[in-house]
Amino acid sequence: MHINMAITATEADIQQVMNKVKEVGLKPHITRGIGRSIITAVGGSCKDLETLKHAPGVEDVVAVSHPFKLVSRHAKSERTRVFVGDVCFGGDEAVVIAGPCSVESYEQLLTTARAVKAAGASMLRGGAYKPRTSPYDFQGLGVEALRLLHQVREETGLPVITEVMCTDDIEMICEYADMLQIGARNMQNFSLLRQLGQIDKPVLLKRGPSSTVKEWLLAAEYLLAGGNRNVVLCERGIKTFETEMRNTLDLGGMSLARSLSHLPVIADPSHGTGRRDLIKPASRAALAAGADGLIIEVHPSPEHALSDGAQSLNLEEFASVMNSLSEPIRTVTRAHAVSA
Repeated sequence: MHINMAITATEADIQQVMNKVKEVGLKPHITRGIGRSIITAVGGSCKDLETLKHAPGVEDVVAVSHPFKLVSRHAKSERTRVFVGDVCFGGDEAVVIAGPCSVESYEQLLTTARAVKAAGASMLRGGAYKPRTSPYDFQGLGVEALRLLHQVREETGLPVITEVMCTDDIEMICEYADMLQIGARNMQNFSLLRQLGQIDKPVLLKRGPSSTVKEWLLAAEYLLAGGNRNVVLCERGIKTFETEMRNTLDLGGMSLARSLSHLPVIADPSHGTGRRDLIKPASRAALAAGADGLIIEVHPSPEHALSDGAQSLNLEEFASVMNSLSEPIRTVTRAHAVSA
């Protein structure tokens, strides 16, 4: 349930409502917007809060039909902006994150970082720990990769994002990365979600390959319920009957998530298609559908990549894609200004 406070509500009015929520055994979460505040009550039945309609400072009490309360558009009237350094997700421009699937060496990472920055990317991605389907595939360089990401960030100024796979690695990865990624396989790793809900770092939450939009948003709810409001959603493709692509990029689901939630939503055309020849049209389509940004895999020599070479662009191809996105990015900027 959402308790919408009036513009004229005082801090005493707000505190009285929050105390009432606690009295009935629920947990209050307050969102302060422009000119007004919304108190969301979660954790059980809200029937006892109907009387708050007549409490001082309360404008309205709204029952929410969706099981996700804090990520809902009802919980926050304006769209959330998530900052990673100077990079803003959900702002006036689409954000592009680019880099290799796996960090393989200093030279590979630095070469890629310089090229993607020159082409217009705002952040650098790189896997340190890689969840692979086969136990015999390259699993990443681990701590050494984290050190390389940190070093290249210092040299290029690009904020870095890398995936966290288990709770034991959170503290270490936080020392090196500016943003933590929850991969598709871990979208419903609830122990991990609870821990990441308590950190002071932005989180990118990828949609699971067999997850519904509702399940995706409920995973995000874990993060917000833990106190971390700096969450970005990422549509990375779902499993369908299609065999010519690795996954099917669900732009309808991405748009639905963006309409149901105030959180920024970006798209991953690399995993969403699994084919480098489809990254350009998929990227353009994602931005046209309202994506707040893209995350694209780039490698200096994809044919020699230790992971995901088939869906990685080389440096020249990435520059070409970015050049083709200049108009869609301006278009999505205007769309965001209207719909925010």
